[in-house]
Amino acid sequence: MAAAEDAVALKQKGNQAFAAHDWPTAIDFYGKAIEANDKEPSFFCNRAQAQIKLEAYGFAIADATKAIELDPSYVKLGVLKAADVAVSQAYYRRAIANTAIFNYKEALKDFKTVVEKVPHDKDAKLKLAECGKIVRRAEFLKAIEVGDAPSAAEGLDLDAIVIDASYDGVRLEKEMTQEFIDDAIRRFKNGKTIHKKYVYQIVLAVKDIAFNEPTMVEMEVEEGHKLTVCGDTHGQFFDLLEIFRLNGFPSDTHSYLFNGDFVDRGSWSTEIAILLYAYKWLRPNAFFINRGNHETDDMNRVYGFEGECKAKYNERTFKLFSESFSALPLATLIGKKFFTLHGGLFSDDNITLDDIRKLNRHNQRQPGHAGLMMEMLWTDPQTAPGRGPSKRGVGMQFGPDITKKFCEKNGLEAIIRSHEVRMEGYEVEHDGRCITGRRHPKSGQRNLVAGRKVMNGGNVFSAPKYCDSTENKGAYINIGPGLKLEYHKFDAVPHPDIKPMAYAQNSLMSMM
Repeated sequence: MAAAEDAVALKQKGNQAFAAHDWPTAIDFYGKAIEANDKEPSFFCNRAQAQIKLEAYGFAIADATKAIELDPSYVKLGVLKAADVAVSQAYYRRAIANTAIFNYKEALKDFKTVVEKVPHDKDAKLKLAECGKIVRRAEFLKAIEVGDAPSAAEGLDLDAIVIDASYDGVRLEKEMTQEFIDDAIRRFKNGKTIHKKYVYQIVLAVKDIAFNEPTMVEMEVEEGHKLTVCGDTHGQFFDLLEIFRLNGFPSDTHSYLFNGDFVDRGSWSTEIAILLYAYKWLRPNAFFINRGNHETDDMNRVYGFEGECKAKYNERTFKLFSESFSALPLATLIGKKFFTLHGGLFSDDNITLDDIRKLNRHNQRQPGHAGLMMEMLWTDPQTAPGRGPSKRGVGMQFGPDITKKFCEKNGLEAIIRSHEVRMEGYEVEHDGRCITGRRHPKSGQRNLVAGRKVMNGGNVFSAPKYCDSTENKGAYINIGPGLKLEYHKFDAVPHPDIKPMAYAQNSLMSMM
């Protein structure tokens, strides 16, 4: 009896952490409740919801499945309101997690179960209908598939596009200028766009630059110069500007590396993509962009970037961006010491940096479900040794022994990655050989992490208060000629009242 009471108290603490948007702490308390009583389905169901918030969709599916196994009839009704019914239950959460990793057929089965069990739930009915449409559309597209479509640039005559005299922005000629960038920032802050001709010019220019870069860019930090590494920014344009305000704008002596996932979720993804691309065009050898798992078609269709491009510009804009994303490098090697990529390491111990150098990323536009490109964009570290199933349901996880072996084989100090929310903006993992993104408590607070082991590497995540729903910090890393890592944390700043996922094209993501 005491154990059961303890479990309920732990669950309540988890609920309190969940209400405070502290998802990792909520997961920890739900896990402790499960240790005290592993026969209660609500503990697994609650943890599944917190896993969804952290985008650990594979773990969410496992937890929801366990809840269903414990009680197949398990349904937990929310509060009936005037306009909607909130239904929270294991089948529903498993369906939501499956939609996030594009397992729409599996999701469809669970949405049907929810509607059968709770026929008055309007939200579940809406999601069932939406999921059914997606499944039917995917089957239709597969049936008519005839090969690669022509480039979106085909037939695009930039010289024939006339800029009307009423356009009140700085004009762009044949080369990018700082004046144009400064004006674009002002326009974006004021809710304006730039002319679609300029978007075409910028994307096409950067596509060509990126295409000719190696799959792994190799760069040094010269004397008198500084490199800043940023993680995911996810369409949070005003937080990106906060990084520049605190840390300095890109310049001839201050380079930046953006380590993927600069689009989707946040509702200023076009503004970030255009701004980063403009800087890349202005300083192609001093501004670097790695591809992330969100610079892919499937993610852009679901998480908002495609819809945003169409709303603010047009469909061709999205297609041009899509082609440019597939041209982006997959990794950057900094000073021969820090292997920087969005996701993580590999399912094969024999992979070396030379294999990355030889990888022809242009042979496949999208990462697919297996292979080096997928793993570079999707994998995550784990605390246990060896390899394990992916918490996301895509790729796999790698332990500290895997990281150590890879670094020693390739003469590296550490890997720097992004891809994961960390409540403090960054995290040093795997005995200092793996750095993952977290966020800082006070805006502009500087944190020099002392000691060689901790200076080695980890995860950096640069989207504070992620999706306006996670109470995390943002972070970035400064690296000078001595190749020491200097971590800085910062807080989110106010932005106009436009919600994340405002341009998502279906209702399935509303619970994410």
